[in-house]
Amino acid sequence: MTNKLFFDTDCFSSFLWVKEVNILLKLYPGRIVIPKQVYDELSNPSIPHIKRIVNQLCLRGDISTKEILTNTEEFNLYYELAVIPPKGEKIIGKGEAAAIALAKTYDGIIASNNLKDISKYVKKYNLEHVATGDILVAALNKGYIDEIIGNRIWRNMIAKRRILPTNSFTEYLKTIN
Repeated sequence: MTNKLFFDTDCFSSFLWVKEVNILLKLYPGRIVIPKQVYDELSNPSIPHIKRIVNQLCLRGDISTKEILTNTEEFNLYYELAVIPPKGEKIIGKGEAAAIALAKTYDGIIASNNLKDISKYVKKYNLEHVATGDILVAALNKGYIDEIIGNRIWRNMIAKRRILPTNSFTEYLKTIN
């Protein structure tokens, strides 16, 4: 079985805000999961168009949602990361915590741009991780986009206040080669 990708809010919304979710659907058909916490964050009443798109994707079966139930392995980890961390550790966002807990429990991949908060847990739980830049590189390698389109998408994401590691897709490509 091919691993599911558990998206946090920022990574998934990076593609939603710039109307490029089709890239995710082409690259990861049947593998995209958004935790219920992420769904809730994307259902903010101040951004009804985003909620509408997410609901359409769910109804068509393009993505699925996953709820974390109490008294489960993933709940215990989620609670530790997002609610009451061990002494000396800081709380991380609910979306990131849910994506980490589900990726660990179901041997999935975490899709997150928030390396500052999650890198420690990616390493601790030996998780596979992708960020927006990795996804765009995969789309480039598959021929779904070219570098010019990648730069346009990158610029549009930055314009929508997505925090990316470089100012352009071209610059990002130079950091990985």
